Amino acid sequence: MTDIDITLARPEEKPVIANLMQLYTHDFSEHWSGTPEGELGDDGRFADYPYLDSYWGEPARVPLLFRAHGHPVGFALLNDHAHSGIAADRNMAEFFIVRKYRRGGMGTAAAHAVFSRYPGTWEAAIARRNVAALAFWRKAVASHPDVRDIEESDMSTKEWDGYVIRFRIEAHTP
Repeated sequence: MTDIDITLARPEEKPVIANLMQLYTHDFSEHWSGTPEGELGDDGRFADYPYLDSYWGEPARVPLLFRAHGHPVGFALLNDHAHSGIAADRNMAEFFIVRKYRRGGMGTAAAHAVFSRYPGTWEAAIARRNVAALAFWRKAVASHPDVRDIEESDMSTKEWDGYVIRFRIEAHTP
């Protein structure tokens, strides 16, 4: 199942992404074992994503909402932050597909559609402990038909501990 509708999230859809972000944080929390990150608040919720509001106020930030059969199934948050320190047009800041829709090609289809919509130089940073995400991004990037110049770095700095995949998506001309 790969039929997915990707739209620029409108300001009134911010609560939808905020709700999906709770699921995303829950999934990601397994990688924070042994750290103070990812604790639930007294209300049983994870902390709100600190940059969410800026995705509707800063031009370099792009909030995308994914739907299948009319229902929300995920999101992507794009910005121009380069973990590598080398300028990039886009960074896949956050990417999420609801578990029900994983492993059927929807994540790869969504990633490819996002890359194609925003050609240029990209980065995807993957946390060191997130082995499944590293495998996903390696495959999703390498299988895009317009990808060029794939580079992968293993970084361990004060700012980032994990992998950075840099690549370029050529604009598709019909």
